[in-house]
Amino acid sequence: MKPKGSRDFFAGLLFIALGIAFAWGATAYSFGDAAAPGPGYFPFGLGVLLALLGGMVLFKSLSIESEGGQPVGPIAWRPLLAIVLAVLGFGLGLHRLGLLLTVAGVGFGVSFAGREARLWEALLLGLGLALFSWAVFVAGLGLPLPVWPSPVSTWWPR
Repeated sequence: MKPKGSRDFFAGLLFIALGIAFAWGATAYSFGDAAAPGPGYFPFGLGVLLALLGGMVLFKSLSIESEGGQPVGPIAWRPLLAIVLAVLGFGLGLHRLGLLLTVAGVGFGVSFAGREARLWEALLLGLGLALFSWAVFVAGLGLPLPVWPSPVSTWWPR
């Protein structure tokens, strides 16, 4: 069976693979039950839902004829690299630089993933995201996140 829309075909395969991997990773945690769900309950359900969604997209690409299908275009390296670096930067920077500086820096950096980025818009985006993150997660939900940078001597384990 030949895919009628190659973009949907590969997106469906990707969703299925990510959903299965996510659900499989969640099996390392206890599930609990519906009344008292454990830490693996919700991630497992999301992984299964993502895999099912991928199955529907894959089925659509194999069964519904579209006008020549949409071919898979070239990989957009700039946005891909910006997103990967943002995730790594957040993971590495949160406990070292604190929530405000990390989110502001990540928001500023990711805004340059597009070609029409402007410096002032990027600065405002970073600042707005940092303040919003603090308001929601620290002030609103009371999560014990480091807000300010930690001393440089504590950045790397001894």
